[in-house]
Amino acid sequence: MDAKGEIRDFLTSRRARLTPEKVGLTSYGRRRVPGLRREEVAVLAGVSVPYYTRLERGELAGVSDGVIEALAQALELDDAERAHLWDLARAARPTGAPRRRRKRKPVVRPSVQRILDSMTEAAAFVHNARLDNLATNHLGRALYSDLFASTPETAVANNARYIFLQEGSRDFYVDWERAANDVVGILRSEAGRNPHDRDLSDLVGELSTQSDEFRTRWAAHNVRLHYTGVKQLHHPVVGELTLTYDRMELSADTGLSITTWTAEAASRSQETLGLLRSWAATELRAPRPDQLLAPP
Repeated sequence: MDAKGEIRDFLTSRRARLTPEKVGLTSYGRRRVPGLRREEVAVLAGVSVPYYTRLERGELAGVSDGVIEALAQALELDDAERAHLWDLARAARPTGAPRRRRKRKPVVRPSVQRILDSMTEAAAFVHNARLDNLATNHLGRALYSDLFASTPETAVANNARYIFLQEGSRDFYVDWERAANDVVGILRSEAGRNPHDRDLSDLVGELSTQSDEFRTRWAAHNVRLHYTGVKQLHHPVVGELTLTYDRMELSADTGLSITTWTAEAASRSQETLGLLRSWAATELRAPRPDQLLAPP
């Protein structure tokens, strides 16, 4: 990823969404484009116009922490956007010639898989920041049965590919637009943290080439923190589910997290999740025809 280009486009897009009235400034003259002018952001951040212009060109190397924080306040960044700006600033600081690196495939430790398997009331997954699903428990595989069914056996099930390249995702996610925005925001945040991750660049390139929906969202430079929330899903077998997701980072396995999906106690979704668990026990564990012994 082009670090300077990422900084330029992010700051420009954040500036464009603000108005003088919103930030307490008086608007003078005719505006050719929406949003704040560079001079107005400079005033709010307490820096000179030439200095802010240099920042918006992507030159954050050597910029003090105080200026970064002032810029975040001037642009009224939320927590996710503020973290993204800090990530972009760190990536811009000189550390020698950066190399596009392909990360080694992470290995899910057996003890982590045992943790997943012990969660019988929750669907659980281990995934990385690119949204590759690296391990799951039985209920998790049942919940995302369409995702796993649409993934070739030689590939890793990836939620971003599923949402933007598989039609079934539009039925599975009741609010598909929100799910799509969340996924792009997560990937955009990761691009700020690890701009030289070759696997991430390849994924973004693949999705940008094959999906107009993804390409439009990626160009918006929106970022997202995705730790907990509630989503409505429509499973092809058991129907509607309203589930809470919670993400927990695995401290011993850098870059990996566990996400669980649970239903509120005594709710209809809890009953439906129980039906899904029963369906998984009979359908997903059943041996394939080629695994059955021929009768004597």
